[in-house]
Amino acid sequence: MDFLKELNGSKAYTFHSHTEFCDGRATMEAFAREVVARGFTHYGFSPHCPLPIVSPCNMRREDVGRYLSEVDRIKGEYGGHCRFYAAMEVDYLGEEFGPSSREISELPLDYVIGSVHFVANRKGRLVDVDGRFESFRRKMRDYFDDDIRYVCEAFYSRSVAMVEAGGFDIIGHFDKIGQNASYFQPGIEDEEWYQALVSDLVDRIISHNARQPERPLTVEINTKAYADHSGRLFPHPRHWGRLIEAGVPLIVNSDAHVPALIDASREMTFSMLEQAGWSGK
Repeated sequence: MDFLKELNGSKAYTFHSHTEFCDGRATMEAFAREVVARGFTHYGFSPHCPLPIVSPCNMRREDVGRYLSEVDRIKGEYGGHCRFYAAMEVDYLGEEFGPSSREISELPLDYVIGSVHFVANRKGRLVDVDGRFESFRRKMRDYFDDDIRYVCEAFYSRSVAMVEAGGFDIIGHFDKIGQNASYFQPGIEDEEWYQALVSDLVDRIISHNARQPERPLTVEINTKAYADHSGRLFPHPRHWGRLIEAGVPLIVNSDAHVPALIDASREMTFSMLEQAGWSGK
């Protein structure tokens, strides 16, 4: 899917959202009405995909058909006002499951977001390192012996492996571990070893797009945390310059879990991108 051609210059879009089918807090119908009321031109539903492990934030496998049918219904009812898409945000869990897995590639999705939320501790247990810091702090103690460097290295190693495996169109909030890591150890993102991890991931994205220009990875600038986390955007603006210089496609996604936030912080983020030298292409 060529997002930029689909958009045709429109900024009234978001391709990352969550509804009642996963950890969102409203129905797809409620989102669709808000989308139309705000004059959006393109909108993607992207529930957290079913996983082969227990996760309360992910949709159930038995709900996939109902989800796809609901997207079709919304396209029929509201498609004259906005173009709607059926997508999923797919976790990369390692070689055993990820965006390139057959069960994902066989679904009739318009696009796939690839994201990392889980990392394995030293005993091989997969642990969700996303979410609120209070939960993250407990998990650091209970599963990782408070070794924040190990968690960050595992997160970026898994992200690199996901890029190499492919099978997706958008890479979601690719440095999100930095938020909780910075709460756990202030200043960690300024440390040389941490910056090297992010730099390597950016290198892999750029290299992937050079090798596969027919299906380049699009990087989302995720605005979800901006209002609640001291102006936090994913990826951090310090990484935008390299992406822009390399011509990596960028889009601005709100990752909304409630209809009222579908456009949260997006106008400001577009302005920041333009100041950084982004031309919208």
